[in-house]
Amino acid sequence: MKRSRITTTVVGAVALTTLLAACSSGSSSTESSAAASAAPAASAAAPAGSASAAPASGEPIVIGAAIAQSGPAGIADHKDCWNGAQLAIDQVNAAGGVNGRPLELDVTDIDILSPEGITAGFQKLSGDGVSAILSPFVIIPPPALDAAAAYGAPYMSGDTNIDAQMIREADPVKYSNYFVDPAETFYGSGFITFLTQLKDSGQWTPKNNKVDIIRGDTAYNKNIAQATIDAIAASGGAWTQGEVIDITAGTKDWAPVIQKLKDSDAGAIMVDHWIGAELASFSQQYAADPVKDSLVYLQYGPSQPEYLEIAGPAAEGYVWGTVIGTGNTSAEDKAFRAAYQSAYGVDDKTMGMVYPAWCYDSVNVLANAWKNVDPTDFAAVNAFIAANPTEGVTGHLDFSAANGAVPIYPDVVGSAAEGVTHYFYQVQDGRHTVIAPADDAEAQFVPQPWMS
Repeated sequence: MKRSRITTTVVGAVALTTLLAACSSGSSSTESSAAASAAPAASAAAPAGSASAAPASGEPIVIGAAIAQSGPAGIADHKDCWNGAQLAIDQVNAAGGVNGRPLELDVTDIDILSPEGITAGFQKLSGDGVSAILSPFVIIPPPALDAAAAYGAPYMSGDTNIDAQMIREADPVKYSNYFVDPAETFYGSGFITFLTQLKDSGQWTPKNNKVDIIRGDTAYNKNIAQATIDAIAASGGAWTQGEVIDITAGTKDWAPVIQKLKDSDAGAIMVDHWIGAELASFSQQYAADPVKDSLVYLQYGPSQPEYLEIAGPAAEGYVWGTVIGTGNTSAEDKAFRAAYQSAYGVDDKTMGMVYPAWCYDSVNVLANAWKNVDPTDFAAVNAFIAANPTEGVTGHLDFSAANGAVPIYPDVVGSAAEGVTHYFYQVQDGRHTVIAPADDAEAQFVPQPWMS
């Protein structure tokens, strides 16, 4: 995240002082690990202690993590979140903890696909008496919001869900503990903005102005598709809507979809589907039989580590985006990547690009609040988080809005210093490379392999 830094109220952003030599997370609850070793400092949000502080001791402050470990969906993203949260906890503890107290993670498995499973997971954590709840996302947000609201502790989420934000905004007193990333609708509107900017920059000349959408079957994907359709309609004729092709989760044979894309021959194609392994399958089949000269964008799923692993060389050239991500141009970005990669034995090709940083930042938001407010006073902690932005790897985390969501750049705010960044990546030389926004790009867009 390249930005002019904004000073955080009370506790400013301080240096990352440790690169972790090892960090592992098993399946049991309440565990942390990793030996810290000194490393060159870089600015990032880690609001507790200093490099010379004594290790934390005393009664732990416990963060409950609702993490899918055994269900049919979300496991890769949830493991990324677990890893990022644990990294932050280890760094905070090595730097002296929060007012001398260590942070601890209480992890419980959760079925993110059923209301009963979601409620049970959240109630398990509240029954454990945790001081906050962290979860990357659930597929059905209302049960999570209600269970968390009944308990009252801060609920740090990466739901990326407009419906959940509307619930929060409709009753901001009841749901004042819900803090979340930007809505999924920005994927749709932001994609059309990206196409316009890419065209205007001269990096891409579309063969026509038609946009096809492959639409997934979740409410999340339907919201994204509708936002894309609305943005096309609002473009004043700059873009026109092509085919909307519906798919279901679990699609393995993409040939019928690809044939429809060939028949339409749109200048740009959005694959509005979030599961990385299935997008990898699409990428392989499409690369073998592409629509010539069409720009192809894959929504979010390539951020999951298995995408590059499964797609292999066929991933080259695909463009994808995320409303919360990890940049690679600033000292903060590079320090976080180095620490995470050292801790978990990954690299730029095998680390997750979204939830490691978001959940790392979420822990630091909590630590910043607890540095100043009694962790047992849930109402005071929630009020502090809402009133006091924190600087993080993903950006400027300001949760003061009525919907509990941070602002997003460049979709809503005018600079990266005012929100989190909507990143667009392209797979170049086998790694995810930031190509937009321009002021934080590692490289320019390069023609996709099927482009002349």
